[in-house]
Amino acid sequence: MSPGCRVGEHLSPSALTGAPSLPPSGGRPAVRADGALILGGAHGSLAIARSLGRRGIPVGFARHDHPIVGYSRYTRFTAPWPGPNAPGAVDALVDLASRRGLKGWALFPGGDAEARLLAQHRDVLSCTFNVAAPPWSVAQHTYDKRLTDRHARALRIAAPLSLFPRSADALQSWSGGFPAILKPAVHDDRNAFTLAKAWRADDAHALARHYERAAALVGADAVVVQELIPGGGEAQFSYAGVWDRGKPVAALVARRTRQYPIDFGYTSTFVETVENPVVREAAERFLAALDYSGLVEIEFKHDARDGRCKLIDANGRIWAWAGIGTAAGLDFPHLAYRLAMGEKIEPQPSSRDAAWVHLARNVVAAVQEIAAGRTSLSALAPKTGRPLAYAAFAADDPLPGLVEMPLTLGRALRRRS
Repeated sequence: MSPGCRVGEHLSPSALTGAPSLPPSGGRPAVRADGALILGGAHGSLAIARSLGRRGIPVGFARHDHPIVGYSRYTRFTAPWPGPNAPGAVDALVDLASRRGLKGWALFPGGDAEARLLAQHRDVLSCTFNVAAPPWSVAQHTYDKRLTDRHARALRIAAPLSLFPRSADALQSWSGGFPAILKPAVHDDRNAFTLAKAWRADDAHALARHYERAAALVGADAVVVQELIPGGGEAQFSYAGVWDRGKPVAALVARRTRQYPIDFGYTSTFVETVENPVVREAAERFLAALDYSGLVEIEFKHDARDGRCKLIDANGRIWAWAGIGTAAGLDFPHLAYRLAMGEKIEPQPSSRDAAWVHLARNVVAAVQEIAAGRTSLSALAPKTGRPLAYAAFAADDPLPGLVEMPLTLGRALRRRS
């Protein structure tokens, strides 16, 4: 750690260059658009690039996996990076900043592993960047699903019945019935289990078989067994927003009206804003108790069996459908950027009605829902009079939308292989 560098210290342009920072009309020091470096990610990271790029803020992309952000006209440069799990990942970022002149830029994680890297090495990275992520003492509660569950239950927030086995023998204590799901406690490595997000077990034999396979991929103590709450995306809600030191700056509640796969989708395909005070109150209690700062999304599912909304996941980084925020009048990436650069922001007004769609996957999910008798063609008609954001397409930035289909097909084929 460099001498004099402190966790949470903001690197202002004037501090780096010695130049004065001119105050705006409000009298506060100006927030200079130094730039932002995004680490990995796909559609959520694309939303960051567009949000900042449209405001003239330079954006760089450190790529190690999905390339779609690099196709945006708002991405000034794409640099290869070995990824968050590679030895020397932090040194590579510091070296990139030195070579590209990125000192003082905001640093955004595009995925779970990137968020973990930034949180665990925040002291070192904060000497070079303004890190747009909370410290590990906070971030671990959104990164590790075991800690997420423990934190929720300590606050008496409803959650699904879960088991955290350390061996196959512990499966004998599962009392949640079937069907059940198995999911990884963390999403660090890319393998069949973490990519699928969840595996369904319809009986004890399937549970044991799936656990053995999952344990071989992520470790015996990194598998979560959880009851499968009935219902599809229409029963799943998310609280999404930006927080600053334990208080919300901007937030909305949305429903994952459609997802793929339709029962416990690993990706949203159609999301729309809704009012749900129960979800909002529970999410804000969860975050306030952590004194949370940064971007966050917390997922709930309504359990028709007891009428409760149960917390099923938390993500301390940008989420895939973050573009809905701009359509709803809440530009989450830009607000997070301003906070990372040290600006104090007053709470933003409530959002307006909006929706977000991943076109290619939404067609597949809609066909599955019709085949299962869950919806009809008439119910798929778009609601008029509200802004609609797209996962990849944008009129002012068309190339990501054009390459989305071949990229998705290619990745799907690689997953199958």
